[in-house]
Amino acid sequence: MHRTNQSEHEDTLAMTDILAMTDILAITMGDPAGIGPEIVAKFFAARSGARVLVIGDARIMRRAIDLLGFDLALNVISEVRFAKFADGTIDLLDIGHLPADLPFGLLNKHAGQAAFDYVVKGIELAKDGHIAGIVTAPISKAAMHLAGVHYPGHTEILAEKSGTSDFAMMLANDELRVILTTIHVSLLEAVRLVTKARVLRTIHLAEQACRAYGIARPRIAVAGLNPHAGEGGMFGREDLDEIAPAIAEARALGLETSGPWPGDTVFMRARRGEFDIVVAQYHDQGLIPVKYLGIEQGVNVTVGLPFVRTSVDHGTAYDIAGTGAADGHSLIYAYDQAVKLVKARAAK
Repeated sequence: MHRTNQSEHEDTLAMTDILAMTDILAITMGDPAGIGPEIVAKFFAARSGARVLVIGDARIMRRAIDLLGFDLALNVISEVRFAKFADGTIDLLDIGHLPADLPFGLLNKHAGQAAFDYVVKGIELAKDGHIAGIVTAPISKAAMHLAGVHYPGHTEILAEKSGTSDFAMMLANDELRVILTTIHVSLLEAVRLVTKARVLRTIHLAEQACRAYGIARPRIAVAGLNPHAGEGGMFGREDLDEIAPAIAEARALGLETSGPWPGDTVFMRARRGEFDIVVAQYHDQGLIPVKYLGIEQGVNVTVGLPFVRTSVDHGTAYDIAGTGAADGHSLIYAYDQAVKLVKARAAK
């Protein structure tokens, strides 16, 4: 249903009802000094007319369009309702104040602040029901830190600003889904955080993520923390004392959960079709297998939010920013996955 119809009822509808009434998505432009603007322009060159708008800086977006030599018009808007979604046009919600000659490929506190502001604006629009979800281009945590914005990454910003306490990062492609028990912490801290309660919560979020993709009874595999899943306690007791009890409780609640499986084989088994999703215990354990299969077909999904959020599976690529060489396929894939999730949510 279009936004004009939504506006007539938004005073009386709950937030979940509002979200179900729009299929509009927003792409946040990412770090303006990185490849974000370029891959956004490449997205619109490939998917002209899609019901998606950009949250970013008009001058930086125009620079990216000119750099690539694309015949794309820029419709600068102040509110979502002014978007045209017309062929050959990028609807851009302009909240930028950056100079058009912002240096490419360098850490910049103004770029870091701008990238953060784009995400916050997207969250506000989603919470208010103006958009169904957000697709994010890459940000630089270091640039945000220079601006005094101290978050480990997108996931934590989205969770805090949306008031979400139970959330997780899921990486997925056509062959593998992986959800993380711990995210942006040191390896030493990750080991400490692998508790029964946290693993059980991630198992529940894994089920939620699979159901969002239409899998009625997900087969959830849980990876062990230690080599050989601890080898019966010889290589550490976390698998016995924390992970196994979480799996047992999940099974008692009716979730089809198994493990803990050795981390060096469980992802291969999932790729072969034995499992629908793998619960990984720490960042690199889960992300390396997905990214090895190719970042151009990978997507980052934040599970647990009241709106859809997907992201590219790569960084700002400062080394090639401004050259036009950036590959936009991951952003296209992230958008396609967001559309699937929005449609599935609306169907419910």
